[in-house]
Amino acid sequence: MVTWDSEQYLRFKRERTQPARDLAMQLPPDDGNVRRVLDIGCGPGNSTVVLRERYPHAEILGVDSSPDMIEVARKTYPDVDFQLCDVSTQLNDLPTDFDVVFSNACIQWVPDHPHLIPGLLARLKIGGALAVQTPMNYEEPIHRIIGGIVYSPEFADELSQQREFYNLTPPEYWELLHAHTSAFRIWKTTYMHTLPSHEAIMDWYRGTGMRPYLQALDDAGRREFEAEVFARVCEEYPTQSDGSIIFPFPRFFFLATR
Repeated sequence: MVTWDSEQYLRFKRERTQPARDLAMQLPPDDGNVRRVLDIGCGPGNSTVVLRERYPHAEILGVDSSPDMIEVARKTYPDVDFQLCDVSTQLNDLPTDFDVVFSNACIQWVPDHPHLIPGLLARLKIGGALAVQTPMNYEEPIHRIIGGIVYSPEFADELSQQREFYNLTPPEYWELLHAHTSAFRIWKTTYMHTLPSHEAIMDWYRGTGMRPYLQALDDAGRREFEAEVFARVCEEYPTQSDGSIIFPFPRFFFLATR
């Protein structure tokens, strides 16, 4: 099981929170009818506070499987309720009377989306809104670099059983939503982040995409793995005139009505 580090994750708080802000803007307005909101995979609360801003009078619950993330969220946002919950096994323990269920950059870590998505919809009242964002950057250099090294002869024996993402394809999500919702929209946005250096890309991915692999290796293996990733990152991502790096990051969104 992957363990998460809130401090590492929040080093790119602005960049990680922007998709949550963009998704929240697509939610129903604060007209008094949105009374209960659920944030799935709330992390350290940076997405949950976006929901608090959107719905200042609603009852909001943030859930996450990481004790570290929940501890930080509770300390940082004491006016929001947070609780430990692994939605891969405990989703049905959550109430079924929410007006909004929201999830920003979480479901890629949760298996079995053909059951997960209906399960999320089941947490809603009839007419409630499910809003989801998940990274979908398989064609980007960083994803191809990590995948190539994971399955290389040096690491295949140790890392071949590690799984990074469980996402479906957009057409598969379309079919799921078509079967289980009364209305939905899907879209994709590529964020063109400006990072200060190649090392910043490494720092970003130590908090997310590389984390399952780094945890599976010993100290020497981690150093070797990171060195190989870094060398290829330097080759694939050119620097700008001031030394910064343009870091494209595609993300997939959907908004659906139960």
